[in-house]
Amino acid sequence: MKLRPAPSTAGDLLSLTGDMIVNRRQFMRYGFNATSGVLASTLGALGFAAILLPPSGGGGGDTSVLYWAKGREDEAWYGAKHLQPMSKSDFEAEAAKSKVGMSGAQGVWNGLPVIVNYVPHSVNSIKPMADNSPRFQEMPGYDIGGNYVAHATEYLLGNPEIFDPSGNLIMIFSRCTHLCCIPGWQLVSNSFTDDNWTPGGGDDGGSKMFCICHSSRFDPTAIEVNRNANRSTGASFEYLGIRRAGGPAPVGLPIIPIIMNGDTIEASSDYTGWLTYCD
Repeated sequence: MKLRPAPSTAGDLLSLTGDMIVNRRQFMRYGFNATSGVLASTLGALGFAAILLPPSGGGGGDTSVLYWAKGREDEAWYGAKHLQPMSKSDFEAEAAKSKVGMSGAQGVWNGLPVIVNYVPHSVNSIKPMADNSPRFQEMPGYDIGGNYVAHATEYLLGNPEIFDPSGNLIMIFSRCTHLCCIPGWQLVSNSFTDDNWTPGGGDDGGSKMFCICHSSRFDPTAIEVNRNANRSTGASFEYLGIRRAGGPAPVGLPIIPIIMNGDTIEASSDYTGWLTYCD
C-alpha cells in the first residue's frame, strides 16, 4: 500500500534529513499518535521516539498483537481494524494484492511498537533465488565494527522457538537502532518501499522497513544475528534480528517470537533483552 502525498504549501514543509522533506501534516499523520507525543527541542531528538504508544489493552491479554492505525484509519489496509487483534488470514488476503506477495502492518504489543510482515516463504523457498520471489534468508551477522557475530542458521539451531520461517510471518520490534525512532512499513512511498524484492539483504529493491526520521532501512526477509549495546550502561548483548540495509542505523532490528493462537497472532515475552538498547 502506498500513501498519496498530502497537499502542501512551501511554508508547511519540514526537513527531516539533508535531502528529505515531508509535509508537516504528513509527519503528524505518519507518526501514529503524534498529538500525544512530547516534542523535543530538536528534530534529531524528536524523530518518532517521542511518539509513545499506549498500553495494548484489549481483551486478548499481554500476548496479543494489535493493529495500530491511529491517524491512518482511512489509508492503511488495516485502518478499520485499529486496536483489534492481528490475524494471519488478514495478512494473506492483503499479500494476494501485492506483486511480490508480501504484506505488513504496524502494531502494538504490550505498549511497544512492532511491525508484522507476511512473506510467502513456504512457496518461494523451493524455487530458484530470483528477484520478486521473496523468502526468508538466513545470513551471517556483523556488529557495527564489521566483526563477525554469528550465523542465523547456527543461532536458530540452538533457539528454534525464536523464529520459524515456515509460518511465513515475522514480527519485529519497531524502534530504530539509530536513535530509537519508530520505522514504518510503507508509511511513505519511495524506492525503498516499492512493491518489489531483491535477494541478498542489500539496499537495492523495495519492500523495506523505512524510518522517516533519518532514512534508515531494514530488510524484513534478511535474518541475521546482531550485537548491540545498552545506551546507559554500555553492556553488549546479541539477538536474532533483521538486517540493516542502509542509512545511519548501526545494526538491525530484533525479532520477537510469534505464537499462533488459531488464526490470531500473539507473541512471546520470553526474549526481552533487546529492549535495553533504547534505555
